[in-house]
Amino acid sequence: QVQLVESGGGLVQAGGSVRLSCAASGRTFSSYRMGWFRQAPGKEREFVAAISRGGSITSYADSVKGRFTISRDNAKNTVYLQMNSLKPEDTAVYYCVQTNFGGDRRRPSEYDYWGQGTQVTVSS
Repeated sequence: QVQLVESGGGLVQAGGSVRLSCAASGRTFSSYRMGWFRQAPGKEREFVAAISRGGSITSYADSVKGRFTISRDNAKNTVYLQMNSLKPEDTAVYYCVQTNFGGDRRRPSEYDYWGQGTQVTVSS
């Protein structure tokens, strides 16, 4: 059974930084693409970033490109999201996700496993 457990969320001032972590278990971590989505109150879940199995290929939503960095440590079965220059509009619940698909996937339906989410609140 796949489990994804996020940590690292919290309250941060605009312009600050936060690093999210997601510990995965249940199957061979290095065999699957990983990603992050977020959902703000009253809005649909939206793609944030994704990373290939080996970590060499990443993709980002335009809204976070240049500010957020996704990375992974396959030895630790963990994926990270480093978030810099945070803005109030980044406030959301952030979800770690894992997919069976290859390629650049950006729709929620293309991800098979989801963590419980971690809240990030950016104050102005």
